[in-house]
Amino acid sequence: MKNIVILVSGSGTNLQRIIDSIESGDIQNAKVSLVVADRECYGLERAANHKIDNVLIPRGKNFSSELDKIIPQDTDLIVLAGFLSILKPEFCENWNGKIINIHPALLPKFGGKGMWGMNVHHAVIEAGEKESGATVHFVTSGIDEGEAILQKSFEVTENDTAETLAEKVHLVEYEIFPTAINKVLGN
Repeated sequence: MKNIVILVSGSGTNLQRIIDSIESGDIQNAKVSLVVADRECYGLERAANHKIDNVLIPRGKNFSSELDKIIPQDTDLIVLAGFLSILKPEFCENWNGKIINIHPALLPKFGGKGMWGMNVHHAVIEAGEKESGATVHFVTSGIDEGEAILQKSFEVTENDTAETLAEKVHLVEYEIFPTAINKVLGN
């Protein structure tokens, strides 16, 4: 059984999708062993509702070192699911090849510092892009610079707004996250 640690900052909808995918067998031979949040959020409650160990480590300069202390050594994968803090380079190097993130755009476009949530969708609309989507990628010390594991795109229509893009991207995230996790775990 592969052990997954999930990092969250918000409501935990992608966390819930991963839990549901494990329970349904869409993600095979895996369990969520720990959920860590960098702020008070509903993601912690979701974890508790599924009897998954969960911890709040307040964001700040010591977050990565505190996180490194509590992650079980037998962790096979660390998944950033709506996680907004930046991990220190040392942490990323220590867990190299075992940390993945989902990004609400087609990287390498619309990635990097400040490109999260609605900021991404506004930037896509303002740039007049013809397509958008989501990317699951490995986490490195460079923000959104890790190798893409899986991407899926959709057409941006002239009627789309940042809000409609957010809804479309979320559906794509739900679709590709379990597949990418299976791929990384070798399932």
